[in-house]
Amino acid sequence: QVQLVESGGGLVQAGGSLRLSCAASGRTFSNYRMGWFRQAPGQERRFVAGTDWSGRNTYYADSVKGRFIVSRDNTKNTVHLQMNSLKPEDTAVYFCGASSSWGYLMNSQEYDSWGQGTQVTVSS
Repeated sequence: QVQLVESGGGLVQAGGSLRLSCAASGRTFSNYRMGWFRQAPGQERRFVAGTDWSGRNTYYADSVKGRFIVSRDNTKNTVHLQMNSLKPEDTAVYFCGASSSWGYLMNSQEYDSWGQGTQVTVSS
């Protein structure tokens, strides 16, 4: 399995921006589709954004479309989530996941590996 480490979380005011990064190691990064999920207290882990193997195709939850941008760099084994116009409801722990399957990218069951998560807190 690929090992994943997220970074970049923190506290930001509403309307601000953060950039999350996820560094992968251990396997061929370009063999994995990548996704970002988030989990707020008392809620299930939910899909935020994802990208195919090359990064040419990206996918977003409706709640973040137009505000978040997912990208990957296969030469550096990293995937990023640029988060703009942040809202208090974006507050959650954000997880990076790697999927070797061809299944539905928005389904957390399709993922082989997860990072430890990084906290994002948006104050009003």
